[in-house]
Amino acid sequence: MMRGEARSFASARKDRVADIDRWLTDLFRTAGAQPYAREGRSGPGHKGGPPDGRDAAGPNGAGGVALVAVGSLGRGELAPGSDLDLVLLHNGRDDVARIADRIWYPIWDSGVGLDHSVRTVDEAVKVAREDLKAVLGLIQARHVVGDPELTRAAREAVLAEWRADSRRRLAELRIAADKRAESSGELAFLLEPDLKDARGGIRDVQAMQAVAAAWVASAPGPRVREAYEFLLDIRHGLHLVTARGADRLVLQEQDAVAGTLGLLDAEALMRRLAEAGRTISHAFDSTWRTVDRLLSGPAPRGRRPLADGVVEHGGEVVLARGVTPRKDPTLVLRAAAAAAEAGLPLAPATVSVLASQSPPLDVPWPDDARGALVALLGAGRAAVPVLEELDQAGILVRLIPDWERVRHRPQRNPVHRYTVDRHLIEAAAGAASFTREVARPDLLLISAFLHDIGKGWPGDHSTTGEVVARDIGARIGLPPADVEIVATVVRHHLLLPETATRRDLDDPVTIARVAEAVGSREVLELLAALAVADGNATGPAAWNSWKASLVSDLVRRVRSVLSGTPPPPAPVLSPEQAALARHGGGAVRVNRGAVTVVAPDRPGLLWRAAGVLAAHRMVVRSASAASAGSTAVIEFVVVPEYGSPPDPATLEADLRLVLAGRLDIEARLARRTRSMRPPRVPVAPPRVTLVDDASNTATVVEVRAHDRPGLLWKIGRAFGECGLDVMAARVETLGAEAVDVFYVADRTGRPIMDEHQRAQVREQVLAALR
Repeated sequence: MMRGEARSFASARKDRVADIDRWLTDLFRTAGAQPYAREGRSGPGHKGGPPDGRDAAGPNGAGGVALVAVGSLGRGELAPGSDLDLVLLHNGRDDVARIADRIWYPIWDSGVGLDHSVRTVDEAVKVAREDLKAVLGLIQARHVVGDPELTRAAREAVLAEWRADSRRRLAELRIAADKRAESSGELAFLLEPDLKDARGGIRDVQAMQAVAAAWVASAPGPRVREAYEFLLDIRHGLHLVTARGADRLVLQEQDAVAGTLGLLDAEALMRRLAEAGRTISHAFDSTWRTVDRLLSGPAPRGRRPLADGVVEHGGEVVLARGVTPRKDPTLVLRAAAAAAEAGLPLAPATVSVLASQSPPLDVPWPDDARGALVALLGAGRAAVPVLEELDQAGILVRLIPDWERVRHRPQRNPVHRYTVDRHLIEAAAGAASFTREVARPDLLLISAFLHDIGKGWPGDHSTTGEVVARDIGARIGLPPADVEIVATVVRHHLLLPETATRRDLDDPVTIARVAEAVGSREVLELLAALAVADGNATGPAAWNSWKASLVSDLVRRVRSVLSGTPPPPAPVLSPEQAALARHGGGAVRVNRGAVTVVAPDRPGLLWRAAGVLAAHRMVVRSASAASAGSTAVIEFVVVPEYGSPPDPATLEADLRLVLAGRLDIEARLARRTRSMRPPRVPVAPPRVTLVDDASNTATVVEVRAHDRPGLLWKIGRAFGECGLDVMAARVETLGAEAVDVFYVADRTGRPIMDEHQRAQVREQVLAALR
């Protein structure tokens, strides 16, 4: 946040506190020395009275009494419309009521709001023990005038009990914060935010300060303090504009408040406000993770591998020992994806290291970097806090420079509940629920992540977004054909909902024009899924059952127009595969990330080979299986789950043993499965579809599932248990989603025709994936 962009009222608040302190000192001295007379009393601007606050105790003096400031006056943050929060501490003096009256009445007469109490030290401690508001005030209480020993004793006793009873009191503080957020919303995303009570607002910083006072977590850092000061400045400007102690920044006041701060307009103000609110919210979440670790006890010891160079330790995602980001540009995305898929936060120290040491990615990105981005987006809701972490560290803008134009950009529209950048993240998280519905889940996630990227530029955001999306698609290494699909989806992301709600769907011209714009069933299904994800991420007013039914009807009509597209042909051998097959059977070739198996065709060859790779902790990114006469050729593209890849000779030896029937790979995989922890992030259930009319010689089975070790082995084994042979296969992992297509036939070489058997195959494969 650039503090030089806005005017600061910090010195004005400091001067106001000094004026009030002098006035209170004068009132206090007068109250303890002589009867109070209303005539001629000073007000908040009065400069009289000794500035040092020293008192002479005596029979008619103020010994054994102290005036203590709490709230905004106690913190030295008094805005023009703020009330005064004061506590008159005493040691049991009989005349304390008279002293109090002679202080409170002049304040009331001046028109300044006052929240007051009169207590002994023991009474103050007792109230703080049960009243959260009281204890938060006394933790940051400030001595104004009188007996400083009373103030010191009260603060020390309150702090001691706060720390001793921190488990109970911090849980109480968290409940209060959650209730505030529930009733007031999130400051960064509100059209008319409450600067104090909204999540990410002033009270959240004060809550973090209270946690620090309990010696449980560190005090807010410089970025949070800067954001906090900016919120205080906005509140100060709001009080000047409204001439009252307001905390809600309503629409009609925003331009005027922006002017008091020297900002261009309301949009500039609200963008800065969103940045400040998200900075505070992010730090608030980090603080409470620290508190939760205290309340839940010590974290499990040890390190659990999550990805190459990435492990879980103490409930957080950290880098493995010896791993340095300087040598691995993809590590930052791989760590983020691993964190989202595990449902764990990235450790703050890890984020700092990644932010400071990660070199720029090559442009275009390598395939594994793009795959990690898709896997991160595919984690759904669990990706949101991880992406927020990358954003706070400045990593997201470095990865995708065009993100800067939409970062914290307010929508200024009651239909939208998020800033542009957060809306894109929410839409991608929602799109993850539809990855089973589309042929290209990776393009769906990327399109959702970029669909409003044009809002950072002048003009129609769909038109400009198409241009920006095309540039970003090329930057992240999408093939040209995929870049065009993403650009088309971004250009037409409003086509379906706008047409469905504004045009006559019974008019053939309407359907024809949508079909022409869409161009293919693949793009149509991407647009249909994005319409739902976009609508839900926008807000309740943007998506409802009525609009959903209209869009569904439109999609059905357009699909029928596009249905003339022939189904994809059954896979055939490439010339290279055919050449390998002609050179004999039983050969295994391992060349870094490529593994080729050439062997006499037999039932279960594909899944047994996949089982060996899984046992060696190799993740199958893609696989192609086909036959040339009696010889089968399987080509795998693999990467290690983590660490270094296995020795090629060992992998080849195990593959040969499996092909010879001399290795029980099932037992090895079973042992590994038992040692794995269940996933923490819920994923969509798998889907198994038998595609009709896609082949005359085989039954085409499409399997959509969340990728995990041994997935291909489980699917293939289920086919074998159903008495089916895999004639050909195309297996692909897009991010964290497996999109696998198998051409299967019974032992006589014929497709499955019996409906009972088809249902059995579907259930058997689903059971294997649960």
